[in-house]
Amino acid sequence: MRLGAAAAAAAVLVLVLTACGQAEHPAAQPPGGADDPGIGHVHGLGIDPADGALYVAGHFGLFRVKSAESAERVAGRIQDHMGFTVIGPRTFLASGHPGAPDAASPHLGLIRTTDAGVTWTTVSEEGAADFHVLQQAGEVLYAYDSQTGRVRSSGDQGRTWKRGAFMKVIDLAASAGEPARVYATTPSGLHVSEDGGMTFAPVKGIPLLSHVDAPGEELLVGPDADGQIQISRDRGRTWSVAGRLPGPATVFTAVDAQRMLASLEDGTVLESRNGGKDFAVAFRPATG
Repeated sequence: MRLGAAAAAAAVLVLVLTACGQAEHPAAQPPGGADDPGIGHVHGLGIDPADGALYVAGHFGLFRVKSAESAERVAGRIQDHMGFTVIGPRTFLASGHPGAPDAASPHLGLIRTTDAGVTWTTVSEEGAADFHVLQQAGEVLYAYDSQTGRVRSSGDQGRTWKRGAFMKVIDLAASAGEPARVYATTPSGLHVSEDGGMTFAPVKGIPLLSHVDAPGEELLVGPDADGQIQISRDRGRTWSVAGRLPGPATVFTAVDAQRMLASLEDGTVLESRNGGKDFAVAFRPATG
């Protein structure tokens, strides 16, 4: 990559990181006078294996997509989901900020639902942690806490945590088959840890990825700063381009090796069912 192109790509990643942190405030309140604030900035995507429904976690709530033109706010709740992941049928994890201006704390900590977002219970770190990234890897849960600037890990479903490396993280990836190996995308490039997130080393000579996921054995996938879908089948040693998004991704999730989800800056959600070769609109928010 030429120096000018590398600098431009790094600038895009800094913008992604800034966008992910734009909701740093005590409560996710709708704009004054607005009856419904909509989704707001998209922070997470997931598919519920219970029924195949697509969920969009945004600044103003969790939404179940009903069609490419329609999404319904779950339980009518306005709540900022800075981090979000689906870990099982109707079972999701999230973190962020409460929607009520009189909430006791500006940070939700780790919260969990077993009814697809209708109700949530606090697992840990209420009032302390703001997990912008959540990644399940078998029995290990990884997170990036924006309050401490550290990668953190839990072996008991998020009830207690270890503090790992201090770094700026956009995304994390790890698989159940190798839970101690965790990848992190940062503004300076992809890093890998072999000790459960305690220390990281840069992965050199590869595309500058904005996001990364590990949907299969030795398989890594993620968009680069230009929106190209980069795939590695040898743990990141070599990469090839599968397809391309129409712009940089703000969120990226690989449900499995074939099904992938991405959101763009305008909130459009795209889906691929052929390993990132082609993407179609799964949801487009109303404008105007």
